[in-house]
Amino acid sequence: MVIAKLLAARAGVAERAVYSRHLRRVWGVPGTLLGAGAWPPLFKDKIHTSFNYWWQAHLLDCMVDGYLRSPSELRRRAIGRLVRGIRVRNVLGWTNDFYDDVAWLGLALQRVQRDVGIAKPKAVNAIAERLRDGWTDHAGGGIWWKRDDDFKNVPANGPAAIFLARQNERADLSRARSIVDWVEEHLVDPGSGLAWDGLHVHPNGEIREYEKNIYTYCQGVLIGACVELAKHGQTGKWLDKAARTITAVHDDLATNGVIKGQGGGDGGLFGGILTRYLAQAALAIPDLDPDRHETADLARELVVRSAEAAWLNRTVAISGPLFGPEWTEQAREEEGRDLSVQLGAWMCLEAAALLERSGLDVATA
Repeated sequence: MVIAKLLAARAGVAERAVYSRHLRRVWGVPGTLLGAGAWPPLFKDKIHTSFNYWWQAHLLDCMVDGYLRSPSELRRRAIGRLVRGIRVRNVLGWTNDFYDDVAWLGLALQRVQRDVGIAKPKAVNAIAERLRDGWTDHAGGGIWWKRDDDFKNVPANGPAAIFLARQNERADLSRARSIVDWVEEHLVDPGSGLAWDGLHVHPNGEIREYEKNIYTYCQGVLIGACVELAKHGQTGKWLDKAARTITAVHDDLATNGVIKGQGGGDGGLFGGILTRYLAQAALAIPDLDPDRHETADLARELVVRSAEAAWLNRTVAISGPLFGPEWTEQAREEEGRDLSVQLGAWMCLEAAALLERSGLDVATA
């Protein structure tokens, strides 16, 4: 059985391993940090040749999770240094050409301001403007994946909707609703209830083809957006969609309640992102609608079982545990080189620790 506060301790161990193995200055600039993309780091990792902008956004999110679990000045300083490191390494500003990257960083910076007290209003405003400009009427609406591209997808629209809803301004909230309505109309499989990846658009605005790949993080951001919107009215409508997606994840994207992995590289983050928004759903849904306790319990169970499996299947490496991309299988060191894989597991452990300190049942048989 999992005992009280054990999940917080596990998350702390994962946090220390990432700090020890991956965090380093940007080009030697004092007061900066960035996550090296792999461990053991090659020379290109040490000098951050590959930036992996959106990995850094999730590293920042995980560091905020750690701060909320156990606030300290050391954690707060590290968060400030990572924010500065991201800005220094991005060279020309806070944004890039990928709307999904920008949205992920925006979500992390919103939390840094709200939960840690480090405000970057120019960054948040620049990101908000970029996301507002990403919406067009091609294919009936939605935000592009990348500037000057022909692809619109859930990984850009989902986090953008969450970000805009959290801006809590009338126009942004309206746009967030429109985004999720568009995703529901165009990118949710009517059979399974799961969100596809995205669609390609002709120059005249007509849909050219669909990318019907199913990724776990697409489900996570759709759940997150629906829960966020449910806090601002039409609660039943949005929670119906969240419940459908949570059930579909349990039925099709989990093995015995453990979320399936989707490899290394970018895929290493996918399961962790899903657990982040499942945990938020497990906490928010009972307050929004007490009659939906079964949906909240299902979300909680997915998080707890996934975290337990990730922990039990870790391997031992220098400076702490090393996690694999598939949490139901014993981790192998060669599969855990990517920062993304370690962040995905750390994110999952923090999600479980959040449920633990919120008083939810985190016991596993």
